[in-house]
Amino acid sequence: MSVTPALPRSLSTEQRAFVAALREFARRECGTREQRDALAAESGGPHAPSLYARLAGLGWLGVCLPEAYGGAGGGMTDACLFLRETSRGLVPAGGFITSVITAKAYERFGSEEQRKAACGGVVAGQVLSIAMSEPGAGSDVAALRCRADRTPEGGWLVNGHKTWISNAHLAEHILLVARTDSGGAKQEGLTMFHVPARTPGVEIRPIETMGGREVNDVYFTDVRLPADAVVGTVDRGWSQLMAGLNAERLFLAANMLGLGERVFEDTVAYVRGREQFGRPVGSFQALRHRLADLATEIECARLLVFDLAAACDAEPERLFPREASMAKLKATETAKLAALEGMQMMGGYGYATEYDMERHLRAAVVSTVYGGTSEIQRDIIGRNYGL
Repeated sequence: MSVTPALPRSLSTEQRAFVAALREFARRECGTREQRDALAAESGGPHAPSLYARLAGLGWLGVCLPEAYGGAGGGMTDACLFLRETSRGLVPAGGFITSVITAKAYERFGSEEQRKAACGGVVAGQVLSIAMSEPGAGSDVAALRCRADRTPEGGWLVNGHKTWISNAHLAEHILLVARTDSGGAKQEGLTMFHVPARTPGVEIRPIETMGGREVNDVYFTDVRLPADAVVGTVDRGWSQLMAGLNAERLFLAANMLGLGERVFEDTVAYVRGREQFGRPVGSFQALRHRLADLATEIECARLLVFDLAAACDAEPERLFPREASMAKLKATETAKLAALEGMQMMGGYGYATEYDMERHLRAAVVSTVYGGTSEIQRDIIGRNYGL
């Protein structure tokens, strides 16, 4: 009996064909452990440049970006299908999620030239990164201190330290959020800047993690930017960030939904084949019931993710802060639970590098931290009920 996850019932014929093509690509390019190990060796992390270039060649990286910049013009549902299937298929395209989140900010607020560089670059296979967090500004991102000061020539001079910046080492451009005014509340006086990653004064240093090279410290030392580097409006960076929360949290949720589904499939395959006391271990009620609970939780996450995606497509300008936080919370916590349960049910083999489960666990655990911790998501949800 297949455990292939269900598709949303509302998908079009074209979307179903897209999913089928993604699944075949993952099977062909990343279907064996040997293939995945070879791809992982390219960058020491979850991004393989050679495979990413093939995704660009197929036109898939522009799935939800405007046709005017080479994209497919799809919506949030299409992006979620891509993220879910590449994650489920263990496709090492780790640079995509920061790229598409950043590109959507440029699409909404950037100048025409900035949109061409960012959106067009993503379609062509470039990676983008967004630099918000700092040593003293993580969950409280509005407390950031990296400064951009006006120069006599009309440009900007940037100094500061950003940390935990995903994919900065792969990025062609970095979308920087810096403080341009300290006179008001901490949410005021923030501005977005378009920064080519190789701009003089930008230094990117890796932070070693359990997942390999994914995140970085980024130092800005007397970085000079032209006046037209501003993305959107000076001192309005906070409201611009808030406008992108639907996309960021939904994309992260779709990504972890796919991982949770893959963990479940791998666990079921193992417990069907592993025998103890003369029978498959999956036939014991203790494991069968745990898998039933996991399957139910994953299905709830799937329904939540794709219902929100459909709502965003129907009302593109509306913010869904409660639902976006719910989707991110549910999908990431479910993926973490699935990986922990999968490791337990596989016993020692779940811990061994011979199997994928230990990789799944490393990827799932950190998902409840980045993009807003689970605690922050719960706080946002609570505030939306007036609490």
